[in-house]
Amino acid sequence: MNGAAAPERSPSASPPPPAPAQAPPSPSPTQPLEWRFSQVFGERSAGEEVQDVDIISAIEFNKSGHHLATGDRGGRVVLFERTDVKDHACRKDAEKADYSISRHPEFRYKTEFQSHEPEFDYLKSLEIEEKINQIKWCQAANSALFLLSTNDKTIKFWKVQEKKVKKVSEMNLDRSTAANGSPGGVGYLSPSLSNGNALKPVGFDLLRMPVVTSQETSLAANCRRVYAHAHDYHINSISNNSDGETFISADDLRINLWNFEISSQSFNIIDVKPTNMEDLTEVITSAEFHPTHCNTLAYSSSKGSIRLVDLRQSALCDTHSQIFEQHEAPGSRSFFTEIIASISDIKFSKDGRHILSRDYMTLKLWDVKMNSGPVATFQVHEYLRPKLCDLYENDSIFDKFECCQSGDGLRVATGSYSNIFRVFGVGTGSNEATALEATRNPTRRQVQNPTRAARSLNTLTRAVRRGGESTGIDANGNSYDLSTKLLHLAWHPSENLIACAAANSLYMYYA
Repeated sequence: MNGAAAPERSPSASPPPPAPAQAPPSPSPTQPLEWRFSQVFGERSAGEEVQDVDIISAIEFNKSGHHLATGDRGGRVVLFERTDVKDHACRKDAEKADYSISRHPEFRYKTEFQSHEPEFDYLKSLEIEEKINQIKWCQAANSALFLLSTNDKTIKFWKVQEKKVKKVSEMNLDRSTAANGSPGGVGYLSPSLSNGNALKPVGFDLLRMPVVTSQETSLAANCRRVYAHAHDYHINSISNNSDGETFISADDLRINLWNFEISSQSFNIIDVKPTNMEDLTEVITSAEFHPTHCNTLAYSSSKGSIRLVDLRQSALCDTHSQIFEQHEAPGSRSFFTEIIASISDIKFSKDGRHILSRDYMTLKLWDVKMNSGPVATFQVHEYLRPKLCDLYENDSIFDKFECCQSGDGLRVATGSYSNIFRVFGVGTGSNEATALEATRNPTRRQVQNPTRAARSLNTLTRAVRRGGESTGIDANGNSYDLSTKLLHLAWHPSENLIACAAANSLYMYYA
């Protein structure tokens, strides 16, 4: 044998026992993030009055996170672009090029345009506000940006593209060489002194062709299509399909399916309107397509339920494939139970495995494969439970707060009063619950609340007091102001960056 001989082993020797299998390490709970102020746009000075048309009503990051869009009550859409990413270069390439990476994401103002104007429906004697209810980014193409924006009745498809401004930089008119005040160098014909009938050209040696240059660029927003006259009730949400060809629009009673290329017609896929309107018990409050399954969508109702719909089952999807709802505890029902159970917003997680829902009191996380109940419940407004009568009197109980989830699915966020938004950890064993105020010093209040809530509602008092106050003290001893509310916020798709709206100001925070 050419190879080395194997060591001899005694016949009585037994092979060494196998090492015991080690259990996989349990996932350690994620550490709470330390949030810092990043930027603010439209910050108002102390005592400055905010115009109603300037109040932000919609926020949305695009899929890459390089652009951010906001809409306001004046019907305007404002676009921001990220500046700390240079030509989408990775960190290693940037270091080689000696390009300094900013310590946190930075955005700058890009452009704005008037998306909607106030209208009047003469048939119904109804005034249609210009307020932007929602914005959704579409697939970009050829360096152009595309997005959908909607008010109560009309959806518009916008294309925003950079165009070069062309200018004529050199003319063939040169007055500096003109003789006797007549233009020279332009090939004019002048009569000859020796022969009055003959004309000879002068200045052809200075003739130049005009030169067109494009030195400046400007952004132009063009409305490509208008999707109108399809909703009898106010549109509350729009959502793009992952197929890139269709989108849905939802109002209180119907959900319509549109093709981007066809604005003259839509297909009604969900209709909850009863034959007799007196039998109406719930309305649609929000709807969203699954992020990857083009045949699946979810919509929420005013009764606190979420229905999952498969478009392959039938053309009219009145029957759901799954329903997610949390049943109330016996004896806990009161006048306010159904009002505070109404879901104001739902969001699919990035992988489509979970659905995040926000009602007035709580934030709930649902597993799409488990409809027995939410996998996590986060208390947001539990300290307001004794004040429900006052909240009903001043209509604050009907405020619609949005919610969002981080790209990695480890955290969720939603808004509250006093311009506060709350971030909760959803990882295994996480007790993260952070409250941040939309100011330059977001942690000055340091509000901490328990993350998981009891699943039963306490019996509520039925006593009604008139003229509820807009301020009070929460469970942590901090004052709250119902007149300042943070309704709209969005989480960057891949980084820990949150953009939120406090009246007309856009604040950004990073961790």
